[in-house]
Amino acid sequence: MRASIVDSHEGITIGVEPWTQASRYKEKFPKKSPLAAGIVAIHLSIRNDNDQGVKVDLHRIRLIVQISEDSRQELAPRSADDVADAVMLKSNGKDPTARRVPLPIPVGKTKPERDANWTSFRDACQNAAVPSAVVAAHSTVEGLIYFDLRGEVELLQTARLYLPNLLMMGENQPLSYFDIALSHNSAN
Repeated sequence: MRASIVDSHEGITIGVEPWTQASRYKEKFPKKSPLAAGIVAIHLSIRNDNDQGVKVDLHRIRLIVQISEDSRQELAPRSADDVADAVMLKSNGKDPTARRVPLPIPVGKTKPERDANWTSFRDACQNAAVPSAVVAAHSTVEGLIYFDLRGEVELLQTARLYLPNLLMMGENQPLSYFDIALSHNSAN
């Protein structure tokens, strides 16, 4: 498993690698990068060493960022459509962060034109994303999940990736959650 941060229990190993450098995006996104629009991709690897499949509720994953000493926010992962909207809006010369709005979602943001370029970029985001919420027995699933940090990559220094709702499929048995500190390595 290629990851800068790894946590393991109950036969499940989670590897996390935040992509904070523009060079990390070149292979998957040769023309435009989510990072340029303030969106950070986190490469997530989930290895299942159990004899049964495990289901991961990808929509419930949260990036918990510490804004200040007494303020933290839980950011939901962004969809491929959301990432494409942000990147295409940014590349059209309109800066959605020009008016500093608190995380996580700016109010009144306009949508870019959804043309062939938008579709192509959205497809690239989807193809790079975690492909399945089910990890078969003795196998690994890996891909990207996206979080809109509005370009404030330094928030990863105190952030945690929270993965609740893992379920052993054959027995319908819930597994313990993962709460992974990203402070181990946020310079990749």
